[in-house]
Amino acid sequence: MGKYLVKRLLHGLVSIICVVLIVMVLIYSLLDRNKIFSGDPNYNHTASNARVTYEQSRWEAFGYLDYVPYADYVNELAARGGIDEETRSAAVMLGRTAEKDSEITAQYVAEFTEYYESQGYTVVRLEADAKRNGQLKDGGQPQLFATRDVPLLKRAFSYFTKMFVVDSIHYVPDYIDIGERGISFTLFDPVKNPDGAEKKVFSPAIVGNGTLHKYLLYFDGQFPYIHQNIVTLNLGESYTVNRGVDVFTTMTESQGAYVLSMVTYPTGVPAQRADDLHTATYVQGSREAVASNMEWFEDDYTNVRTVKRGFSRMGYSFVIGIISTVLAYVLGLPIGLLMALKKDKLIDKIGTVYIMFIIAVPSLAYIFLVKAIGGKLGLPTLFDTSSDSKLMYLLPVISLSLTSIASHMRWMRRYMIDQMNSDYVKFARSGGLSEREIFVKHIWKNAAIPIFHGVPTAVIFAMTGAIITERVYSVPGAGNLLTNAINRYDNGVIVGVTLFYAVLSVVALLLGDVIMSLVDPRISFSTKAR
Repeated sequence: MGKYLVKRLLHGLVSIICVVLIVMVLIYSLLDRNKIFSGDPNYNHTASNARVTYEQSRWEAFGYLDYVPYADYVNELAARGGIDEETRSAAVMLGRTAEKDSEITAQYVAEFTEYYESQGYTVVRLEADAKRNGQLKDGGQPQLFATRDVPLLKRAFSYFTKMFVVDSIHYVPDYIDIGERGISFTLFDPVKNPDGAEKKVFSPAIVGNGTLHKYLLYFDGQFPYIHQNIVTLNLGESYTVNRGVDVFTTMTESQGAYVLSMVTYPTGVPAQRADDLHTATYVQGSREAVASNMEWFEDDYTNVRTVKRGFSRMGYSFVIGIISTVLAYVLGLPIGLLMALKKDKLIDKIGTVYIMFIIAVPSLAYIFLVKAIGGKLGLPTLFDTSSDSKLMYLLPVISLSLTSIASHMRWMRRYMIDQMNSDYVKFARSGGLSEREIFVKHIWKNAAIPIFHGVPTAVIFAMTGAIITERVYSVPGAGNLLTNAINRYDNGVIVGVTLFYAVLSVVALLLGDVIMSLVDPRISFSTKAR
């Protein structure tokens, strides 16, 4: 069995890679990259040279190319100590044309051009765009940058090799002075023990300095209670749906209204906020930004997530999906069984009509029918994350389970009838076994084997959500996330969600095979010599 599972797992990994590659080809090679600006309000507010550089920066963010502005090159030299501030200020100022560059600017422009052209970049210089009176147009400042398209194989290799990120004390660049780098362990988490607390609460935590995350490991009252940021999953970055946030975080972070509580910040300032200090990550120079609460932090670990009352996108999809899955098995299997036992009787005919209706009618039609009927009965027809009502789950669950109920009825009836007409059943009857014994020990057991194979798939895919159902009822789930990403050309989310679906498919198939081997001892994954 071990060899079989390893073989299937390897085949699954190859399939996952192929699926991701196909999606990347569709996105980055066959689709017009200018489509990403169709819903971008900032694009229409830029003009002239500023629009060109904005295009390059967004194409880089969406993964089409590498983009290096000349100003970033000079500023990094200064940050590393290669040049002083006076030289930096002079070098970064481009002339209206190349001939009007100062001597210092011309020197560093030449170095910039030589270095990046040697790396395969294309260096582009945009001369100043001026009006007839000599005044610069809006966005007409001179620009210099280097670009290089990212090859598909390199993009895919980078995506898979950087999928698992291990945090370290060298995340913050070495040339930035952040004090003593290192990792410390405490038995009394400062977040759990704010200044002025009379009694410290035992809550172990691992805290880093120089790392991306302030808290590498911590305990709290939220499931699964022990949390770690040492190894994180990187599925890419969302660019429009949840701009600047990792795809995995987008799928797993809570939604809805903020949950306010008394938070004591590192400087001892108490405030009624929804900030979760355990999620703090490093943002260079953040305390220098103009914000009301930046002075409450002791260092640049200021980027924190907020606590919200609702489920995550994956959570909403899973709750609705798992309830509909249970409902489908609880109703579909017994009805299908009864249809087989009462073949050609009234219950069988009614069940057959229902199955044919579900097969013949498009899912979108009966989902809207359920929504209309539910609305007439006063049930919520749209999802509201700020509401505590459980009734808003009812219509999405019913709509999602209708197809599964029909499918389980159909296959259960078919498997049962096939088994009832098998030769071994006739031999069992001739051997004197009662109908009850034949049904329990033979017919039901054999008919249920293929049904059990689909259980892991149904349970696992409850996390993926139902695209049409979630769109109709405005459920903020994982299925709705994918359609939003496609509509808004969010390449990072499309690839990340595709990878997530592909991994779940492989896991579901493997678990289905394992369950079949456990249910039916005749199925073996080992090969023996004969």
